[in-house]
Amino acid sequence: MQLWNQVRRAGRRWLYGAIALTMAVGLIAVTPKPSEAGLLDLIFGGIQYIQLSNMGDAGEMDLGRRIDASIRQQVPIYTRNADMVSYIQGIGNRLAATSGRPPDDDFQYTFQIVEDDSVNAFATAGGFAYVNTGLIREAETEAELAGVMAHEIGHIVGRHVINRMRDQVAIGGIAGALGVNQDALVGIGVDLALNLPNSRSAETEADNLGFDNMGAAGYDQAGFITFMQKLGGSGSPEFLSTHPNPDNRVANLQSRYNNERTATAVDGSSTESYQARISKL
Repeated sequence: MQLWNQVRRAGRRWLYGAIALTMAVGLIAVTPKPSEAGLLDLIFGGIQYIQLSNMGDAGEMDLGRRIDASIRQQVPIYTRNADMVSYIQGIGNRLAATSGRPPDDDFQYTFQIVEDDSVNAFATAGGFAYVNTGLIREAETEAELAGVMAHEIGHIVGRHVINRMRDQVAIGGIAGALGVNQDALVGIGVDLALNLPNSRSAETEADNLGFDNMGAAGYDQAGFITFMQKLGGSGSPEFLSTHPNPDNRVANLQSRYNNERTATAVDGSSTESYQARISKL
């Protein structure tokens, strides 16, 4: 009888241990990891988090679409003439195809016209770039316009917006274990696009990338220089507020043109042809 009682007590201890182990495994299985917790927040709380540190092309495009939707609520997008919209998109597509980040299944470019007389252009995440009607009119040739657009593509190729977002998130201390709240990140992206200047290093890199891109696409690289020279005097305050240091940049571009220009890149130099194309504005 005593032996039987000992066997029963041992059996109960084994059973209790098994139950405890099962419960522990169950708790581990249902305890959300950071990514899973973000999914739970998305399902139950309507909150989405974004991890900037490992964002791929598809994720950047999704973020860019959300930023673009917010930008379109704040600036007037030109849609009055379909031929003009197609013309600007065509220049952008030609440049994007020969850029350091050509379009593919996960990443596409969108070029839009902002109906604004100020001379300005800007880009945001996900391949979205914008050029003002004022800048289109300020340019005298397609090559000059292509130079500015190639510069904005350079910001996209260099992922400058994503890098600036990381800086802003770090400064603001708004990132948590799950990442950054998507709505907060969209707000940062809009502010960067519309209000805050790029760093000198980002501007220089975008200039160099744009210069190379123009040559690869067959555009006369001198057009980039002549347009930048227009900004060196009284200049265009709107453009200079987000694209600083035009004089130093012109010197850099002129040096590169003298020593590294693509001899076969001669397209877009006709003033008459360009003025005829943009007359539809």
